[in-house]
Amino acid sequence: MARKPKLPTNRQAKQNVKLAPKLDKNHLAPLGKVLVFAGKPFYLTLTYLAITLLFTIYWTGRITRLFLGFLIFITLKFLNKLPDLIKKPDFTYKLKGVKLLGLKLKLRAISLPKLKLPKISFKFRTALVILITLFSLFWLLILKDLPSPKELVTRKQEMSTKIYDRNGELLFKIYKDKNRTPVSLNQVPIQVRLATLAAEDAEFYQHLGFSVRGIMRSTIRNATRGELAGGSTITQQLVKNALLSSEKTIIRKVREIVLAIGVELTFTKDEILEMYLNEVSYGGTAYGIEEASQVYFAKDVGSLNLAEAALLAGLPKSPTKYSPFGPNPDFAIERQREVIRLMRINKYISEEQEEAALNEKLSFAPNKIDIKAPHFVMSVKQSLVEKYGEELIEKGGLEITTTLDYSVQKMAEEAVTNEIERLSSLNVTNGAALVMNPQTGEILAMVGSKNYFDTEAGGNVNVITRLRQPGSAIKPINYAYALSNGHTLATILADTPVIFSIQGQEPYSPKNYDGKFRGSISLRSALAESRNVPAVKVLANYGVNKMIEMGQKMGITTWEDTSRFGLSLTLGGGDIKLIDLAKAYATLANYGERPDFVSILSATNYKGEVIEENVCTQSKLGKYLIGLTPYTYAAEAAKNVCEREQVVDPRVAFLLTDILSDNQARAPAFGSQSLLNIPGHPEVAVKTGTSNDLRDNLAIGYNQDYLVAVWVGNNDNSPMARVASGITGATPIWNKIMSTLLANEQNKEWEVPEGLKEVPVCTLTGTLPCEGCPVRLEWFLEENQPQKACRIEQVLKEKEKKEKAEGEILEPAARTEQ
Repeated sequence: MARKPKLPTNRQAKQNVKLAPKLDKNHLAPLGKVLVFAGKPFYLTLTYLAITLLFTIYWTGRITRLFLGFLIFITLKFLNKLPDLIKKPDFTYKLKGVKLLGLKLKLRAISLPKLKLPKISFKFRTALVILITLFSLFWLLILKDLPSPKELVTRKQEMSTKIYDRNGELLFKIYKDKNRTPVSLNQVPIQVRLATLAAEDAEFYQHLGFSVRGIMRSTIRNATRGELAGGSTITQQLVKNALLSSEKTIIRKVREIVLAIGVELTFTKDEILEMYLNEVSYGGTAYGIEEASQVYFAKDVGSLNLAEAALLAGLPKSPTKYSPFGPNPDFAIERQREVIRLMRINKYISEEQEEAALNEKLSFAPNKIDIKAPHFVMSVKQSLVEKYGEELIEKGGLEITTTLDYSVQKMAEEAVTNEIERLSSLNVTNGAALVMNPQTGEILAMVGSKNYFDTEAGGNVNVITRLRQPGSAIKPINYAYALSNGHTLATILADTPVIFSIQGQEPYSPKNYDGKFRGSISLRSALAESRNVPAVKVLANYGVNKMIEMGQKMGITTWEDTSRFGLSLTLGGGDIKLIDLAKAYATLANYGERPDFVSILSATNYKGEVIEENVCTQSKLGKYLIGLTPYTYAAEAAKNVCEREQVVDPRVAFLLTDILSDNQARAPAFGSQSLLNIPGHPEVAVKTGTSNDLRDNLAIGYNQDYLVAVWVGNNDNSPMARVASGITGATPIWNKIMSTLLANEQNKEWEVPEGLKEVPVCTLTGTLPCEGCPVRLEWFLEENQPQKACRIEQVLKEKEKKEKAEGEILEPAARTEQ
């Protein structure tokens, strides 16, 4: 009796394909031989997939079963003649322990029939393989592990993000689900529902979870701007916020659409809208419409009027940006008006209702957020949102360590509050202060206003980042260019009356703050005493555009439209941000290298993995010390790690610092015992500025470890009393902060850069001295040293001119600068 042939193993089959018998073109080989036959991958794929699909049905969700069931139905329909093809078996094999799809099949005998090969065209087979492949990819990438719509009510709560100061002091918690009060849709008034639909999804009750029109708009925007955002319906937003990750990929977007369809098939429209209103973020810790109503208006959602409803409905688009408690409350009103307009366009309200809502005055509840250093924290949060997205920041469980030192922050807040209260009788209602390390750019304290929570007075507005006029505090930028292009500290400038005639404009005649003229005056004295006329003449020498270019190099970001500025730019005629001015002064403190501002030291995710670290600050030699002690580090280590752009000649930066720290040079204008002087620290450089209409008053000064910038004024831009000058309003605050920081520190002298020479000069002529001329030592760039000595007759002439000019007094002029 002939022995039955043994079934070859897969390994044997790969080694020798001849083990498999040749197939008849009209018959299909037994199943066992199909599995080892290398010449017909189509049958192998089809057989394996068919078996896999049968088991997969029991392991997948409802949506997947619908697709698989449909595919199997089509397959059976195609093979409906299968029973007619079965013939008598011609092989019988014994299979022991065959492992297939993770299952062990122990079959004593299998009769494998010959099947008549269906006549299928090559194109059809190719198309079928492509369809099966595409479906498999769709299942693997989209449907596999897709959450169930029912998880909307069973999911875990998100984790809060914590923001700390540099010493581990908790400043603020950013919550996702901490404060939420669910309400039924019946409790939500119709105006809130309609405002939400107008703002987020006007076609909500017409679509099946996604909007083709919205997707098309989003696709065009993505293609033109390179963004992957927008086009989401309310249902999509719900599943994205509650069930999916925050990654911005096409696959996640497709999963979002598929799941949105599942949610639409599972819940009613009203149920979806109710879940959305209870889920969505309205900013800060306010999640859900009820909590938002309480936080912003201190009332139940059922008591909201149309204007209030429109404001809340506009928040989910970007809660941080549009928050009325944020740094830009005007954005909240602009967004509210946009929502009201959309309600009218969609015929939810009439034109009369629109007009009434636009004219409705909003009354916000006091902001009682538990927060320390609020202006700084909100600034950090905004930068994090821009970098990582609102979703991750508000529910990702991040831990952020910032550069802020809360002990310095408290001291600065106290100094601002006490001085502003003392100046209240002079119509001074607000103040701001910034403390930073000029070498690293780290922000140590940020006081954006006297009281962040005084929303009626605009306390939540961060003045440090708003446009204000700097007054004479801008003059060092003017002189930085002059000293880089031939001027010296001994250059004699003319502090005499002048009229500049500019075509198409009124004649311009600058005045000094005291209405007097000094005649011939050195550049050192002109800047130290803050004389206006010499500064304007220097600017007129080389042109406004040169000062603008220098300012932009040093960190000024608001001088873009150069056509707006004239010669008054050097007197503060161009609006700037205090934070930009601080960067310009930090450039001087850093020997001409412009540092970048740093507010974050490190950020970790909920697993403790570092997602961001400031290598520049973390790699310093030595540790930062707690409290008011200096933030010491090795300067050379910092220089090797922190890449900074050299924008000013280090010698010029030193010369300007030397002027601004020269208490003797500024004494004629401010006195030798003014608050600009820090006892025991002659190295501290400082400059003041007052706008000519007394709306802004600044003091900004630095040494090698600290830079302190202070502003006082009013948020409504109303003028202060005349007594609020360069040495009263802002200077006492500056002096208090700087004195406290340096109380226990030794004087740290400035290192003289290479390429500077100290030369004796005649103070009246700026040349080498001659007989009868007062002499002082002055610093010069090596290439700009004086070569000639003065003459006696020249000295006598200059003395005569100076005496004549100093006796000349003009009519009292409007205060310009000090």
